Amino acid sequence: MALSVSTLQAVDLRVQPVGGVLDRVGQSLQVHLLPDTVVRKRRSVGARTDRDTWVRIERRLLDKIPDQGWNGAESAARLGGIAQPEWHGCVVWRDADGPVMWRADETELLPDAPVGTAVLNAGPELPDAWWEALNASLDSLTAHDTSRVATPDTVTLTQALVTESIRGVFSVDFSTTVEQWVPAHADLNWANMTAPTFSLFDWEDWGSAPLGLDSASLWASSLAVPALADRVRHERRSDFESRDGKLMTLYVCAKILGPYAHPEDPRLEPARRMTEQVIKELQAV
Repeated sequence: MALSVSTLQAVDLRVQPVGGVLDRVGQSLQVHLLPDTVVRKRRSVGARTDRDTWVRIERRLLDKIPDQGWNGAESAARLGGIAQPEWHGCVVWRDADGPVMWRADETELLPDAPVGTAVLNAGPELPDAWWEALNASLDSLTAHDTSRVATPDTVTLTQALVTESIRGVFSVDFSTTVEQWVPAHADLNWANMTAPTFSLFDWEDWGSAPLGLDSASLWASSLAVPALADRVRHERRSDFESRDGKLMTLYVCAKILGPYAHPEDPRLEPARRMTEQVIKELQAV
């Protein structure tokens, strides 16, 4: 079987044959991927191994790989004070059929199952210890230094992108310049954290981002459950009270309310209310 997936059309790894890719990864990492555990997503495939580890395989176009490289999971392994799966090793190769790279990272197994999907419609039962671990990990993350730049959804996060995203949806007359850039996970949602034991995974896009991006992203993922959204704002209130945190709130609301908004998205109305409140607060400064 061919090792690559055709690049002549949009590729969705949920439906494309990936047997050759799985075989190559197994041979390179000297491990057997357990077929019954394979999880397939649009851009990635994951599986448990016979040595009780997890392998995540991602396909990415060359023009979606930034100059800093494509080793988020590997580089995140050096970050102390953060509850995350231990990174063991990787294999990376260029697809023979087109401008595509493949990367497989092997990590320890997650301590528990993911909390849920990226956007929740029902509140999870999370003990206080879970929130304490979340806060400790996010606070430790922002205290680190990095030259990496966050690439949420494989797009490099810049000041220009922040400004364009906010002004493209909202009519505002205040400055959208970010004052503080700090390390961020950059894909913080309920599908990338475990419970009841807290662990934060999928570090592919981490890097420097505006203060408050992670908190605002998690809040946006919680908006369909008002009590959960309120808990996120309470736990991360120092972020939301900062000017950059308010800008990041507008940034994530712009994604919900922008041109691709779904008319039945339960997050629309709470995002509109918060947008009005935050804009007033920023105009008053």
